[in-house]
Amino acid sequence: MSKEVITSANAPKAIGPYSSAISLGNMLFVSGQIPVNPQSGDMPEDIKDQANQSLSNLKALVEEAGFTLADVVKTTVFLADIADFTAVNEVYSTYFAQPYPTRSCVAVKDLPKGARVEIECICCRS
Repeated sequence: MSKEVITSANAPKAIGPYSSAISLGNMLFVSGQIPVNPQSGDMPEDIKDQANQSLSNLKALVEEAGFTLADVVKTTVFLADIADFTAVNEVYSTYFAQPYPTRSCVAVKDLPKGARVEIECICCRS
């Protein structure tokens, strides 16, 4: 089984020595997605807009690999301010349905490019 690097015109390119996503058999590993608009390079200021853009970027990579958000089994959400937890949950709940993926949410000191949220995931197809 060989690894396949996944990129999408609808998600920003990796900004370092890593892959945006790797597909391996029935699994997909998506690197943390910050809220950078892939067309303009801009990042919204509002936390809900940031969460929406991060999830949109994540969704683009998931779909490019032939998976769906229903295949997501685990997410990790990184927040620059844990006070944004409720606002991010509001947006997050519009992307995922029950049974929801497992999730960790952690507050961190800083995120790349001054982002307030970053979201990564693991997908698995049966």
